[in-house]
Amino acid sequence: MTIDKSWTTIRRRGSSNEFWNGLQHFLQMAKPFVNDRGFIKCPCRRCLNNVSHQLEDLESHIFRNGFMFGYNQWIHHGEPATANAGTTVAGPSGGIPETDEMFDVLDDIISEDADDDAVGGPSANDQYDDLFAALRSELHPGVSSFSSLNFLVKLMHLKVLNKWTNKSFDELLKLLKLTFSKIDLVESHYEAKKLMTKMGLGYSSIHVCKNDCALFWKENSLKDTCPVCSESRWKLHSGKRSGKNVPHKVLRYFPVGPRLKRLFATSKTAKLMRWHSIGKSKDNDVMRHPVDGKSWQEFDKRHPQFAGDVRNVRLGLAADGFNPFGNMSLSYSMWPVVLTTYNLPPWICMKAEYLMLSLLIPGPQSPGKDMDIFLRPLIDELKELWVHGLDTHDAASENGMFRMRAALLWTVNDFPARSSLSGWSGQGYTTPDLSFDDTYFYHHIVM
Repeated sequence: MTIDKSWTTIRRRGSSNEFWNGLQHFLQMAKPFVNDRGFIKCPCRRCLNNVSHQLEDLESHIFRNGFMFGYNQWIHHGEPATANAGTTVAGPSGGIPETDEMFDVLDDIISEDADDDAVGGPSANDQYDDLFAALRSELHPGVSSFSSLNFLVKLMHLKVLNKWTNKSFDELLKLLKLTFSKIDLVESHYEAKKLMTKMGLGYSSIHVCKNDCALFWKENSLKDTCPVCSESRWKLHSGKRSGKNVPHKVLRYFPVGPRLKRLFATSKTAKLMRWHSIGKSKDNDVMRHPVDGKSWQEFDKRHPQFAGDVRNVRLGLAADGFNPFGNMSLSYSMWPVVLTTYNLPPWICMKAEYLMLSLLIPGPQSPGKDMDIFLRPLIDELKELWVHGLDTHDAASENGMFRMRAALLWTVNDFPARSSLSGWSGQGYTTPDLSFDDTYFYHHIVM
C-alpha cells in the first residue's frame, strides 16, 4: 500500500486542508508505536526524530515547524522498513549522522519544555534555532563525522582545559577559516560564547558598587550611582567617564533553577535524584550520607509537605576565597559559591560535574561582612524555589511534569567563611560555639 506523503512538503500549512488531513492520518498511523510512557520520536524540522514527545504534542510541533526533510520512510512511525530504507536528520543536503552526540545534549536541554507547547501557540524552542542550524550543518564539505556545533563545543572545551586566552582563540578561528575556506564556523570567541549561552552555559553579569554597598540589579539596574554611598557605577578617568562604560566590579551569577531542571531531563539522573529515599543506611550507627543524619530527619518532621515528594531538592552551600593568580605575589581574593545536590548518592554528589557554581564574587578583597550583598541573587532564587518551585519535566515519571521545590539545608565552610556567611563573629570568646549555653562542643587535642 502506497502512503500519500505529498502533504509533508506543503508550505502554507495553516490554510491547507490537505496538510491537516495528512497530519491526522500520520498521527493515527503512529499511535500504536508510542512507548510505554506514551512518547514517540518527533519528525518536525526542529526535533528531527531525535527528541521524543507525547503523541498530542507531535501534532503541534509538525503543524508549527513543518515536517522534516529527508524522512521519506516512516520507520519510526509505523511504516515497514525496506532494504533501501534510511533516514537522515540533516535536511536535503544530508551529511550529519544520527549518532552525533550533540543530539543527546539538545534533547536534555529542550525536553523539559516538551509538555509546555500548545497547538497554534508560539514555539517554546525559538531560542534554539541557532543551535539546530549549527547541528544540521556540516563542518566542511565532505566531513560527516562532525557537525559545526559539535566541533565548536570541543574547541571551547580545549580552550578551557589549556587556558587559552580569548585572543588566541580568535586567532585560531581566523587560521581555520583561512586554511579551510568553506568551513562553517563562528567568527570569534564572542559569537561562540553567545551560542554556548543558549545551551545553558551562560551567566548573568551584575555590576557592584565600588565599596560593596549594593548591586546595580533589579530596582537599581538603571542607576549610575550607588544608592547607599553615591559612588559612581563606572570607572572614571580624570573625574570623567571614559567613552565606554566600564563598571568597577562585576558579579557573575549562574542561575540554579535551569540546572536543577536539567537533572530531571534524562531518566538516568532523574532516577538518581530519588536515591536518598531508598539509600538510607540500615545500621543506625552508620552515617554514609547526610540522609542518615539527625538534621535531615528533623527537617523532614518540620516540613512534611516538602518531604512528601522525594524529587524535591536538598542543597548544601560552600564558599571560600582563593587567589586565581596562583602563587604570584599579587594579593587577590575571589570567592566562588558552590551548591551541592544531596539527593544524589554519596559516590556522585561530590563529583565535580555535579557541583554547581552559583556565584563568582570578585576581589581584590574578601567580601567580609558585605557577603549578604553578593548573595542576594542566589537567596532570591532559593526563596522562589522554596515557596513556589518550578514546573519540571521528570523523564523517569509517567506523569511527566511536577512542581520541583528546593531547600538549602546547611553551609559547608571554615570558621572565617562562616563568619562572612552568617554575620556572626568567628574568633575570640564571643564566637557562637562558645557563648551559647545550649551549644555542645568538643576540645580536640592533636598529638
